[in-house]
Amino acid sequence: MAAIADNRKAMSQAEVIELGRQAMWVGLQVALPVLLVGLIVGLLVSVFQAVTQIQEMTLQFVPKILAVGLVFLFAGGWMLMQLVDFTVRVLSHLPPR
Repeated sequence: MAAIADNRKAMSQAEVIELGRQAMWVGLQVALPVLLVGLIVGLLVSVFQAVTQIQEMTLQFVPKILAVGLVFLFAGGWMLMQLVDFTVRVLSHLPPR
């Protein structure tokens, strides 16, 4: 690793790539529950609309909003802890001033 002027060490290319990989993984973990619930609810509403031939636009959005809100209500704490843990790991790799 290359040394910076005041004896702080720069991150190597491998460390930066690993940090980026971890950031993408945490982002996927946090976003996946919301995206999956939105996808499943949207699919169910679309099937319901096709079967009943109801073409109301608000019927698409209201169930999705409620479902995503419930996901945030039940999984929001876990999502926040994942983000906080990742932030602490990133900040712990920074050299002291």
